[in-house]
Amino acid sequence: MIFADPPYFLSNGGISYQSGKIVSVDKGDWDKTNGYVSVEDFNLDWIALCRNKLKDSGTIWISGTHHNIFAVANALRQLGFRILNVITWVKTNPPPNISCRFFTYSTEFVIWARKHEKKPHYYDYDLMRRINNGKQMTDVWRLPAIARWEKSCGKHPTQKPLSLLTRIILASTPCGGWILDPFSGSSTTGIAASLTGRRYLGIEQNIEYVKMAKMRRMELENADIREKYIKKLADLSYVEMDKIFVCDSTAPDYGIPWL
Repeated sequence: MIFADPPYFLSNGGISYQSGKIVSVDKGDWDKTNGYVSVEDFNLDWIALCRNKLKDSGTIWISGTHHNIFAVANALRQLGFRILNVITWVKTNPPPNISCRFFTYSTEFVIWARKHEKKPHYYDYDLMRRINNGKQMTDVWRLPAIARWEKSCGKHPTQKPLSLLTRIILASTPCGGWILDPFSGSSTTGIAASLTGRRYLGIEQNIEYVKMAKMRRMELENADIREKYIKKLADLSYVEMDKIFVCDSTAPDYGIPWL
């Protein structure tokens, strides 16, 4: 499985509200764009590279907002993917709208697509029903944005919450499966992979974020911190987390090699 959190191309001089302060939304040169054509070419390039590494039965998840998600969907279709779902992530704690001129932004989207139109993909339907109190899980997920406890080693400007990545991984990969994140940042995908017994490969161009990712992974060597993380995730609506986070006892420890 591949999870990708590509640039949303929001760094255009705007402002937002965070932790009681007005802050710039500019995140770096990597989040700036030279126009629609450059965005379209960028998406086709990186998604094609990912497709070459994906198993025929593999799936890809790509996050975004209205700024980039439609271009991503177009690229997926051009490259032969079949879009399975578009998850609407409803943030239970969104920041307020400063201008008061339009509705508060409280959602992001995550496209889930498989590599081929007709080849079957992996989906743990039974587990998703268990997590959802015995009911079919819908494509609307109500989960909080990143919490303070997830910033113990610093904060990436576009860091995703562990609860979101954990659900994605549990839904679409078997125990011990490989996960690739081509825009790994502080490696939330890798932390979720380690907690759930999956193997992980992340790609990141910023060395400071790589260092942050390494510190986050080293934290999990502390059994108390690992247990704390699992309990926090359990409090975010999961059930029977002690069972869900334990892979088959005969499987090797896949939590370590990604460093």
